[in-house]
Amino acid sequence: MGKRRGIMSESFKYELAKDLGFYDTVKEEGWGAIRARDAGNMVKRAIEIAESQLAGQNSDNK
Repeated sequence: MGKRRGIMSESFKYELAKDLGFYDTVKEEGWGAIRARDAGNMVKRAIEIAESQLAGQNSDNK
């Protein structure tokens, strides 16, 4: 069964970290070094982006 792949690509996660201001922490110490709040904000932001992309696709189909 290989390793389970994450839904978010590494590059997308890095973009989110840059947007949210903790990219340097990740770069220096890895993903384990970010605070739970930062991880939560990252997930929230990813959901917002996905929802806006889905909304955009839906409006194109009308």
